[in-house]
Amino acid sequence: MAQTPDVVGVRFQKLGKMYHFGTNGHDEIEPGDYVVIPTKRGKKLGQVITHVKPEDVFRPKSIRQIERAANPRDMIMKQVWQDKELNALITCREQAHKLRIRDVKFVKADYNFEGKWLTILYTTDNKNINLGTLQKNLGRLLRVQVDMQVIGPRDLAKIMGGYGACGSPRCCSTFITEFSPVSIKMAKAQGISLSPSEITGVCGRLKCCLVYEYEQYVEARKKLPKRGKKVGTPEGQGVVKDVRPLSEEIVVSVDNKWHTFTLEQLEPLEELKALQDKAAAGCSKHEGGGCDCGAK
Repeated sequence: MAQTPDVVGVRFQKLGKMYHFGTNGHDEIEPGDYVVIPTKRGKKLGQVITHVKPEDVFRPKSIRQIERAANPRDMIMKQVWQDKELNALITCREQAHKLRIRDVKFVKADYNFEGKWLTILYTTDNKNINLGTLQKNLGRLLRVQVDMQVIGPRDLAKIMGGYGACGSPRCCSTFITEFSPVSIKMAKAQGISLSPSEITGVCGRLKCCLVYEYEQYVEARKKLPKRGKKVGTPEGQGVVKDVRPLSEEIVVSVDNKWHTFTLEQLEPLEELKALQDKAAAGCSKHEGGGCDCGAK
């Protein structure tokens, strides 16, 4: 029985998406090593991130294989083409100005490993923009195949870097490799103000960090009473005004005075009353067996 080829996870950019490739018999390859991989747009240089179990990869039999491990010359050529990317981006912007292309921001130029393909990343709100002439002019001037690729606000923030509202480097530029869906309900569950300045990042979209503690808040709230609920406290009967899920504290208004209690100090008055009413109503047995109270 033929041995299933080893599979590795490879990234082509520092914080880019991870793709799976077979090692093609190069068992000496370890995480951190660079490898050369043939793609539809020529050869690319990627870094091995981890070994992956073949059974964890979708359709492992048809997975693409790496060509070889990178050598010192490959690493030098990688640096050579990276040094030319800034000039390519400047050329792109100059040509766009000559063609009077407006409402487009050209963000990054990216050469492939062999320098035969150049990808220009740009952002725009104009869905009808036509960059065909610019693409042809760049291909002629730089003598490469040019691909124009539009990116969204989150990807733009990831490339530009900088600092977030918290004062730390942006998460998307430091460790996030794939963006998770973010919704308003995540902010509501954590009691965060819905003011745009509080929940939106510099990209203009909901902050990625709203995802981080959302599940913990949801689980914690399951054990706590909701706002407006009547509860019994050591100070008397009151109404829940606020909850602090992570510390499991509840703020209760008793006689127009606010007090903070732990969950163990409260009595669920509504649930207790419901049980008392049920007990007072007695139990009616059914003809086919069983009863309303569920007792056997």
